[in-house]
Amino acid sequence: MSPFEIGMLVCFGFSWPISIWKLWRAKRSEGKSRLFASIVLAGYVCGILHKLIYSLDPVIVLYVVNLAMVGFDLHLTNQYKNKT
Repeated sequence: MSPFEIGMLVCFGFSWPISIWKLWRAKRSEGKSRLFASIVLAGYVCGILHKLIYSLDPVIVLYVVNLAMVGFDLHLTNQYKNKT
C-alpha cells in the first residue's frame, strides 16, 4: 500500500463530488465528455483488477468509491445530455 497511491485516489475522490454537484445543479451536461469519463472509469476498473489479482489491500475501497462516483457522474451526463 503506497501513500502516493492513497493520495492520488483521495485527491481524485474529492473532485468527483464537485463535478456531480455542479452537474446535478445545472441539469445540463454541455462541455462534459462521456469519452473522458468512460476512460477514467476503465482506469478504475483496471486498478481494482490489479488489487484483486496482485496486491489486495484496503486501498481497493478507494478505487471502488471513485468508480461509483465516476459511474454516477457518467449516468447524470447521459441523462442530461438529451435535455441540452
